Amino acid sequence: MPSIYDVARHAGVSTATVSRVLSGSESVNALLRERVLQSISDLNYRPNKVARSLRVQKSTTIGLVIPDIQNPFYLSVVRAVEDVAYGSHYRVFLCNSDEDIEKEAFYLNQLLDENVAGVILSPAREKNNRAAEQIRRFAENTPVVVLDRRLNGISLDAVLTNNREAAYELVSHLIADGHRSIGAILGVSDITTGRERLEGYKSALVDHSIPVLPERIMQVIPKEANGYAAARDLLSRPNPPKALFTGNCELTAGVLRAIHELNLRIPEDIALAGFDDMNWNMIVQPGITAVAQPTYELGRVAATLLLERIESPSRPVREVVLKSKLVIRKSSGFLHKG
Repeated sequence: MPSIYDVARHAGVSTATVSRVLSGSESVNALLRERVLQSISDLNYRPNKVARSLRVQKSTTIGLVIPDIQNPFYLSVVRAVEDVAYGSHYRVFLCNSDEDIEKEAFYLNQLLDENVAGVILSPAREKNNRAAEQIRRFAENTPVVVLDRRLNGISLDAVLTNNREAAYELVSHLIADGHRSIGAILGVSDITTGRERLEGYKSALVDHSIPVLPERIMQVIPKEANGYAAARDLLSRPNPPKALFTGNCELTAGVLRAIHELNLRIPEDIALAGFDDMNWNMIVQPGITAVAQPTYELGRVAATLLLERIESPSRPVREVVLKSKLVIRKSSGFLHKG
């Protein structure tokens, strides 16, 4: 007798997809459903009811989708999620979207096929209608918590940080040190952190009567290479900024490489401060002023919310906003008029 694995192989899908078709789930698109049904007919497959009942038992796997596995910010987040999951007898399926909405969609589909108990998602884009629609279908039967970034168009449990306030505090610190020519290299505005940190930067300038100059703002996908290219551009202009605010540790690393190649001194030629307080922030000379985000706590709270949602699917949606801390070092020091 043909097995469910034979049907999956014949249809070119996963066994989880075959299971969902057999159970009548509406989460399978029409084309895949027709392909599976045709394979069932071709192979004369008859489901084993006992085996099917075993497959629908509660999953002990949760999915974690992050935008950039190479970004050190997420290392502590992943560790916290794994700690909470392990302590509750769950395992973690880690996916890297690489800031790519197509890759994110692929992994969300894979997690759906794997029938995971729940998902923690840090969205590649805030205004991603495709992801929102996927998650909306997903969340009908599977709990979802968004982490660090918002996803527009759907109400979900969320764990975020106070991006606007932290950015405002950091830029205000630069201003208090005497800087008035402050450039910004941030993530794109379609990423929650990029948008909110830009808002904090602009508010600080406006509140201190400093004009917001679009030519001093660079928004890029927050990766090291893009931070490097943006800094080379900004700092090579005829009237470059005298201080830089960076949106995450990857961008800061790229900016540091550009500053080194341009033979500029910190803070004598260019002051620097940014988000994410990595270990190397205190090792490089001078130490880098940074916003220290509660990365482990982000992951811990997200995993805790997800497990609570798994146990109580009808509980009210919660949004938790954690506070960051400004750590001042010598890179932001004022040594000149700007």
